[in-house]
This record gives sequence, C-alpha cells and structure tokens, in this order.
Amino acid sequence: MAQSLAGKLVVAISSRALFDFEEENRVFEEADDRAYMELQLSRLDQPARPGVAFPLVKKLLAFNADGAARVAVVILSRNDPVSGLRVFRSAQEADLQLERGVFTRGRNPYPYLTSLGANLFLSAKEEDVRAALVAGFAAARVYPDSTVAADRHPEEIRIAFDGDAVIFSDEAERVYARDGLAAFQAHETARVGTPLPPGPFKPLLEALQPLQAQGAGAPMRIRTALVTARSAPAHERAIRTLMAWNIQVDEAMFLGGLEKADFLREFEPDFFFDDQTGYCDTAAKVGPTGHVVSGVKNEVDQPAQGDR
Repeated sequence: MAQSLAGKLVVAISSRALFDFEEENRVFEEADDRAYMELQLSRLDQPARPGVAFPLVKKLLAFNADGAARVAVVILSRNDPVSGLRVFRSAQEADLQLERGVFTRGRNPYPYLTSLGANLFLSAKEEDVRAALVAGFAAARVYPDSTVAADRHPEEIRIAFDGDAVIFSDEAERVYARDGLAAFQAHETARVGTPLPPGPFKPLLEALQPLQAQGAGAPMRIRTALVTARSAPAHERAIRTLMAWNIQVDEAMFLGGLEKADFLREFEPDFFFDDQTGYCDTAAKVGPTGHVVSGVKNEVDQPAQGDR
C-alpha cells in the first residue's frame, strides 16, 4: 500500500538551503555542471556543513521524536541524482531523518510541490521561488550567508513573518506604494472590519496550527510572531484578519517603519520571512532569513541567483 504525506507538515528544501554548498555552487557558476558533479563526488565521504535552514529542519523533525510522524522534509533540488548521494550522506551524518528526495539535474523542480503537497518550499534560487509562489505555495529565497545560531532555545521553534505580501495579500501595500502613508492608513481604517485577502504564507500558518496545539508533553514547541511595518490605526485590520481566520500568533510587533532587525534580535527567530529585500538584508545579520518574492515590491525582476 502506498504511503501518504497527508496530514503532515511537508517542507520541501533545496540542498543548498539545507547544507553549506556555497563553495561547490561557485564551481558550478564558474565552470559547468560536470565540474560540479565531479567535485561533489570527490567529497562524497566529506559531510557538508549545515546551511541556513539546517537548524529549522532539525527542530521540525524533532516533532517526530516520539514516533508520531507529524513532519516530513523532502529534498527538492536541481542537483543531479548522483550528486544527491552526498546530500543524503550528509543528512545521515547529521542525524537528520530524511527519506525522500527529488533531483532534477538543472530543471526547475517546483512542479513536484503539488505531488508532495508541500506547505513550504525553501531554495536559494529566485526563479524557482517565484514559480512556486505563482503556483500557490509558500516559498522563500533563503539568504545562505544568514547568521545562524543553532543552539538557540533548543526546545522551541521560533518563526517570524512579515504581514503584507507574506501572511496577507499585497492589497494594502499597493495603496501605500501608489498613494503614500496617509492613503494607506485611510484605506485600512475604512476597511477595518473586512479581512484582508490571504497572502502566500497563510496556508503555512494554518498547517502550523496543529503543531502549535500539541500539549506540554510534545517533543518540540512552536512560537510565532508577526513583525510588520504597520502601525496604529492600521494594526487593527491585521489583528481582525487573523481572528477571522482563526489563526493565532504568539507575538505581534507593529513597528511603524522601525528597523525590524533590532526586534528580531530579541525574538531570536529560527527563520524570518519578509517580502522586502531591505528588511531581509538587515535581518540576515541577526538570523536565518528568507525573501518572499511576491507582491508589488517584487514585480520588477531581480537578477536570479544560482542554487543546487
């Protein structure tokens, strides 16, 4: 009988987001895929160092420590299948219980997100992330050079989200971009009782709810935070929207344009998701960060970055 991932939190992740393959990726960019394959094979017995999403994945898999299969992590990579051997060997050496992988040798792997029923896709390649977001999946381009502190709060996963264009749609952000702050505030005040349309990460928040509802005896806990540039009076529509969706966050920060990194330094997230590269650039100096390439702020194409 075929197995199923239904009912589990499913995270699809590229090998470069999980492991530090930056040196290998430079070989790929400066030479070709054959040189990359040869380098990976020469290092088959050399475990790769943890990458930016490694601590998050390790903590998520801890939800399965008591034998209940609550989380599935699948490698979804542009690697060739042979180079994928090193990925699985590195995972085994790091005691990551990874069983599944899809390797497409250079082709965009995002179409397989549907077959996986993925709740989240993490990659370092912007092209793949954009395609996944257009297809309706929560996805982010990781910052491989993010600061990583794997020993933070070992029994708790902390995830921080921006609001507009991430949890919510970019409806209000488009008003701000077109007409300025005063128009944005007036728009949100007039619609305070109308829930915002969902953004790409609403389904992920919903998928996290069962894990957050685990009792005190669960092997891991999840703490979430909304970290947004909104301020009063625009804060109320955001809160009411989450209430209408029956989604709870543990912390909410309405910063009115203050630098988010200062507050993320105190929250210490295992991952932070934002649609604006300016906030991502500073947040990456504090902790693992992913750029959600969606919404009005990302309509102008940016140079794509390689990923394996």
